[in-house]
Amino acid sequence: MTDVDRPFSRVLVANRGEIAVRIIRTCREMGMETVAVYSDADRHAGHVRIADMAVRLGPAPASESYLAADAIVRAALATGAQAIHPGCGFLAERASFAAAVESAGLTFVGPDSQTIAALGDKLAARRIARSVDVPVVPGTLEPASTASPEGVARIIEAARELGYPLFVKAAAGGGGRGMRRVTRPDDLPSALAAGSNEAEATFGDGAVYLEREIRPARHIEVQLLGDAAGRVVAIGERDCSIQRRHQKLVEEAPAAGLSAAQRQQVHALAIRIASKAGLGNAATAEFLCDRDGHFWFLEMNARLQVEHGVTELVSGLDLVREQFWLAAGAPLSAGALAAAEHAAAPNGHAIEVRISLEDPARAFAPMAGRVGRFRLAAGPGLRVDTALEPGERVPPDYDPLVAKLMVHAADRPMAIDRLRRALDETEIDGVQTTLPFHRFVAESAAFRSGDLSTDFVETYWDGPAVRRAAVRRALMAAGLAFFEPVPTAFPLSLAGSPAEPHGPAGSTWLAVARAEGIDRWPG
Repeated sequence: MTDVDRPFSRVLVANRGEIAVRIIRTCREMGMETVAVYSDADRHAGHVRIADMAVRLGPAPASESYLAADAIVRAALATGAQAIHPGCGFLAERASFAAAVESAGLTFVGPDSQTIAALGDKLAARRIARSVDVPVVPGTLEPASTASPEGVARIIEAARELGYPLFVKAAAGGGGRGMRRVTRPDDLPSALAAGSNEAEATFGDGAVYLEREIRPARHIEVQLLGDAAGRVVAIGERDCSIQRRHQKLVEEAPAAGLSAAQRQQVHALAIRIASKAGLGNAATAEFLCDRDGHFWFLEMNARLQVEHGVTELVSGLDLVREQFWLAAGAPLSAGALAAAEHAAAPNGHAIEVRISLEDPARAFAPMAGRVGRFRLAAGPGLRVDTALEPGERVPPDYDPLVAKLMVHAADRPMAIDRLRRALDETEIDGVQTTLPFHRFVAESAAFRSGDLSTDFVETYWDGPAVRRAAVRRALMAAGLAFFEPVPTAFPLSLAGSPAEPHGPAGSTWLAVARAEGIDRWPG
């Protein structure tokens, strides 16, 4: 393959885990060499093993490794990389990092630093949306000042005019960091201080603002692509309403229950904002959809999203491949234009669940540890993105996401059936994961009917009760299995050793139930 056939010859991927592996795989398909970066905690991680080269950044803390912008740029220059793909999270939406990459003569695979500054700052994005007559979630448009009694008085008055409940939100970053829900005026000053402190620690920017709570609401986001010539298109929308702590658990494309006219409307609103900001490359516009079907602009993520895979499944695009060509200055591809033309009537339905090391019975508390059995589902219409292997230790230093399981089918009911089957086939032990919650969702009548909102978890999920029932069933089955006769001889495996017994007595669920049915519930 010649350089004419590929946008770059070598790319540094400035991320870790499944998203780094996913990007590296597209690089290989495009004939581009890859450079991984890693912390001491990730020395033997999957993204390091799969890359052509790897460079150590520093100790485990992200502030000393994956957030060390200067070290990452130096690694790219030292290894001869021509471009840096930031993945999602870490430095992906840091305008200062994109600017440092550009200043070093390298290509940043994403929107340029000026666009990130305009869209990555939620307040700036809200002002852009207002300027092009896109409805914005009611709230303040400037940072909340708490440095003086006068500043506090002004923000308290603004909150009174907005009405309670409301949110204190970080102007930079996302993922629920720096967010505080406030239900009464007396709690506002402490929420402002706590939110600002968390935002400063997480994003290096303590600016916060106020936003009215819209409830109930669905969380709808639109996938956008733009080129250097100023053309912006929407590749479709996703529903990301099922969340915990304002972080997504389940995503699907297209959003269930929207008419073609509604899809076209929200796509047009997103394009209007992105065009005003001069988007080049990939971004996602996020909206809340209220009970009356009105769309309210929430924020713009000027990067690749974790859930981009469901859009790929229904559009037929490789969004990372599109990103690389757009970063190299190419116009929107014929495939992207065709996908945009059919975005209001996508090909089938796709659903993604994020499998994380969290305990859904304990408010999704993050976990860490060494994975035992790690058997992922397979079969038609199924995609799994992961960097994990059996026996690998998941460090506590980073996001606990370990795999994204995606299904694609002709329609939503078939996709849900496929998801249920795939989750039944998936086995992960040694650590607690979110699998019990995802199985609950796949079996849920509310989910199947499209009764979706950001209140889904609060309304339908009772983690402790589901855990008690699951452990009770597992212990009962384990007790029954104890009285079953044990075969005197097992069938031989191909390797000549006794094969694992079939049936209930040999299942992972029962083995876990016997060993630790009280402490770790079957997952």
